[in-house]
Amino acid sequence: MAAPTAARVLRAVPCIRPVPDAIRHLHTTPACLKTQAARVRVGKGDKPVTYEKAHAPHYIAHRKGWLSLHTGNLAGELGAAERAVEDAFLRRFLYGTFPGILADEAVLKRRANLLVICAVLARGLAPAKLYFLVGYAETLLSHFYKCPVRLELQTVPAKVVYKYL
Repeated sequence: MAAPTAARVLRAVPCIRPVPDAIRHLHTTPACLKTQAARVRVGKGDKPVTYEKAHAPHYIAHRKGWLSLHTGNLAGELGAAERAVEDAFLRRFLYGTFPGILADEAVLKRRANLLVICAVLARGLAPAKLYFLVGYAETLLSHFYKCPVRLELQTVPAKVVYKYL
């Protein structure tokens, strides 16, 4: 059987007709050179903001510190993407384990084989429940990551407000 020729193929393709009154336009918008990610909008001065959220992302290492401390971002180190995914999982796990009482962002520190999680909690739970949740989180995370996990928690009477925006 011979291969179909170009003429047969072109006859088989239905005719493409232009749509009547169809006009092509080029839409352009001006470039917005402002970075708005991870910024809190300034309002009427009634929105409480923590120290971490009050400063823009370009102030990291100048006015505020890193929230994840590890050596994965050094030159030649592997696994930076895996650590970023682990950090996202750990933060979601903490938000679910301590519902509504995390007063500020958690700081994740990796020291050799040890994972240290530092967090500030509002006093919203009874101490017995808090101790149970700490033990639960440490045990579950140490089984997940197959390394020792230590939670360093500090409690405050209410969420810490740095300023109002």
